[in-house]
Amino acid sequence: MNTTVLTTASELLAKYDVPSPRYTSYPTVPYWDETPLTQEQWMAHVKQAFRKTNSTEGISLYLHLPFCEKLCTYCGCNKRITTNHAVEEPYLQAILQEWEIYLAEFEERPRITELHLGGGTPTFFNAQNLKTLLTLLLEKADITEDAAFSLEVHPNATNREQLEVLYELGFRRLSVGIQDFDSRVQFVINRIQTFERTKVTFDDARAIGYTSMNGDIIYGLPFQTQDSIRHTIEKVKELRPERIAFYSYAHVPWKSKAQRRYSDADLPSPDEKRALYELGRELLQEAGYLEIGMDHFALPDDELNIAYEQNTLHRNFMGYTPRHTELLIALGASSISDTGTAFLQNVKEVEAYEAGIATGKLPILKGHALTAEDTLIRAHILNLMCRFYTSWSEAEQPYFADALTRLQPLAEDGLVAYGNTFVEVLPAGKTFLRNIAMCFDARLWESEPTTPVFSRSV
Repeated sequence: MNTTVLTTASELLAKYDVPSPRYTSYPTVPYWDETPLTQEQWMAHVKQAFRKTNSTEGISLYLHLPFCEKLCTYCGCNKRITTNHAVEEPYLQAILQEWEIYLAEFEERPRITELHLGGGTPTFFNAQNLKTLLTLLLEKADITEDAAFSLEVHPNATNREQLEVLYELGFRRLSVGIQDFDSRVQFVINRIQTFERTKVTFDDARAIGYTSMNGDIIYGLPFQTQDSIRHTIEKVKELRPERIAFYSYAHVPWKSKAQRRYSDADLPSPDEKRALYELGRELLQEAGYLEIGMDHFALPDDELNIAYEQNTLHRNFMGYTPRHTELLIALGASSISDTGTAFLQNVKEVEAYEAGIATGKLPILKGHALTAEDTLIRAHILNLMCRFYTSWSEAEQPYFADALTRLQPLAEDGLVAYGNTFVEVLPAGKTFLRNIAMCFDARLWESEPTTPVFSRSV
């Protein structure tokens, strides 16, 4: 195929920096069916996936712990800002009650192979409450031999006692929020976090015995410059996490009002933001990190890179993971579960979540049962996100005729190579992975949004 590659990165950026989903699922949440699943319909999907996979691959469990003491203005996650720690016990009781609703549907003990605590700030909860929650939750389940337990931490809200308690319960991986060590950037995003405080968390975790550390860095933040990215990555190299998530800042002020603390004029221009990413990627690769999927880097001997090399890398609502599980059960306000054939999201407000659980029912916000076409498209978007390649049979080719037409401009720009039954993401296309996945997103093209929904792709 003849290609006419655009001559400058600026031209590519101007053409492809458009609003797009992040594809932690397909269909993406805005395109789920308008009629939510009933609890009975949802549980039919859960039991089907559980019977199919519990004895072999096991299940994944995600707990959404949404509380934070301070608001980070860049954050678009579902959270509750409070310094009132009396909220801890009622919320944890609700999570345990939700778990009991699922346990009542299982015909055998669940085998947990992945457990992740996300937030919010999971270490908002004191060590004893975390121990009580996890002990009661895990006592009615079996743990697979290769189970991976992980949590997100904010160094300012994390102490050694919490890390020790979690280690005793089987946790071995931490994901540490860093974002940027520049003082001006930290001020405007309301996250004053010193390198010294962050290093204490890394040092404590490694002394206790944690074997895998992840560092989160965000590019595209207000007032961020190449100097601040360089400074941040140089400091992160001293910490030497096994993995690094180098995320694009998602500017969604219509969704997250805290982002209105600064204006669009305070953000790097599209060209400047692209340059921040290119610089960061170059520095990470010079430091020995390998690019994994979208926005992620890992050291060569890290489990995530090994999974990438062995084509077992998986992507779900928890992000990239080295193992596939059909069933992901998510507990807590706003959490999203996945059976492989359906999705379900809980209500987002803490009080509504707790009140719903108190009735003995799941507090359902929305759900979606995948069609046969959804399942097919999902598999190929997942392949692109995890392997930079996908292929299909001649019989399936009619499903992708429109996608191949949409891919033609990207091929002409040197971002992909494709034929009737395959698509390969070229090195220049990795930055535009969300755009490539969009070409397959039948639901988006059937009903393009008329109001802001997604952050920009680059």
